Amino acid sequence: MTDLFDGVTGLLSSTFGGWVDWRPIDFPAQTVRSIFRRVPVELTADNGESVLAMQPIWRVARGALPRDPLAGDLIVPTDGRTYRITAVQEGGSPAGDRFLTCELELVT
Repeated sequence: MTDLFDGVTGLLSSTFGGWVDWRPIDFPAQTVRSIFRRVPVELTADNGESVLAMQPIWRVARGALPRDPLAGDLIVPTDGRTYRITAVQEGGSPAGDRFLTCELELVT
């Protein structure tokens, strides 16, 4: 049944996303097509309820990188600013390539 959802994340990333540089501490930097949002955005909490995220977020498909993003990794979206990942949450989709939502803080 999860096969029905596989590939949707990539479609959403290519439609609504852009290129983001991922700079982990233990791998070479990579550029990945993903979704970065700096304005408040509505997210779905683990209990299924909607919450308003007031910090910037980055959504990247699981499997798009050599490993899942971790707290402490840096990203640089097209706005040229550098952000640090403070927390990573898994999306509620059953798809294998579901979004990972990373909460961010501005570094520079």
